[in-house]
Amino acid sequence: MKFMQALAGLAILSIAIALPARAQDSNPMVGGMAMMKMKNIVENAVNSPDHTTLVAAVKAAGLVDALAGKGPFTVFAPTNAAFKLLPDGTVDMLLKPESKDTLTKVLTYHVVAGRMDSKWLKEAIKKGNGTAELKTLSGGKLWAMMNGPANIVIKDEKGGIASISTYDVYQSNGVIHVVDKVLMPGM
Repeated sequence: MKFMQALAGLAILSIAIALPARAQDSNPMVGGMAMMKMKNIVENAVNSPDHTTLVAAVKAAGLVDALAGKGPFTVFAPTNAAFKLLPDGTVDMLLKPESKDTLTKVLTYHVVAGRMDSKWLKEAIKKGNGTAELKTLSGGKLWAMMNGPANIVIKDEKGGIASISTYDVYQSNGVIHVVDKVLMPGM
């Protein structure tokens, strides 16, 4: 009897230890969908109902192969709601074939070479005395800053500020941070 109780206690203890480790290893849900670490940025983004506008824009700009590539990349991924905050007609205009160069510049402005998770960003902000400067694939600059003790915000070249709403969505070729605004290059 005591052996069975000890065995049951050991099993419960094993589960209690394993669950937090498993939870720590898993990715956050995005748009109510699981994001798989073994998939690349594009494979995961197409599964997020919160990122259909971003996926359509990536396809229109011809960036699917680039973002599915080896990387690593850090992507600040605006939600559908972020795109709706743009002036009326902006998204439709950007998705037109004649606007492909502008669309590509805007989208690659959301991408930084390297895997910069929230821990990395916070350390870079601290080393930069409150601001970390990030060079985007478009050649522009973004600035990461703290907004309170835990929230990281991203400032664009036009002075717009986006909050990261979901951090550290790890991919096979980088990491995604979901943002609540579309970041705009100085153009």
